[in-house]
Amino acid sequence: MPDYQIVRDDDPRCAELEAAGYRVVAESWAVRLFDPDRELLESAVLRATAGGLTIRELGPESAETLHKLEKANEADYPYTPATHRVVGELADTRGLWPGNRVFGAFDGNRLVGATVICEKDGFGDTAFTSVLATHRRRGVAQAVKAASILAFLDIGITRFSTGGAAANQASLRASQSLGYQLTEQWRTYSPE
Repeated sequence: MPDYQIVRDDDPRCAELEAAGYRVVAESWAVRLFDPDRELLESAVLRATAGGLTIRELGPESAETLHKLEKANEADYPYTPATHRVVGELADTRGLWPGNRVFGAFDGNRLVGATVICEKDGFGDTAFTSVLATHRRRGVAQAVKAASILAFLDIGITRFSTGGAAANQASLRASQSLGYQLTEQWRTYSPE
């Protein structure tokens, strides 16, 4: 396994690593949202529901359904040393509760999108968002993320964070459409 170095893009070590022959093999990002615009979030949910989707919070009884969604999307997650999603077994999905809250989008009875969020260091931190290929570019990611943020606003959390691989620009755009601001970019270096 290569000796990966994951460094913020504004860190002086980037120049040192490049001078030592390391090359960038992946990039990633982090975004933050402070004091979200409730109206903007509600409109993201309303657009999805006006399009025929149902957006709601999922409990542990939905673990199997969420696991099937994740398995269908697993190959689409970009793999980088800094950002990778391993779906694992059904037991791993069941283990998301009670530490996380899960919000899903249904087209009829079919779960077509979901996001997982938890409280971390005073932030509502999104672990991942997953949308079936057949439903991408239709506002599903924005809707489930917006629903999760609204739920956290209702319990007094007003700061949010998430991140992802630079290769997944759709995820970054979905977050930015809800008001998230890009705060950090990272480079993964390899000596090979």
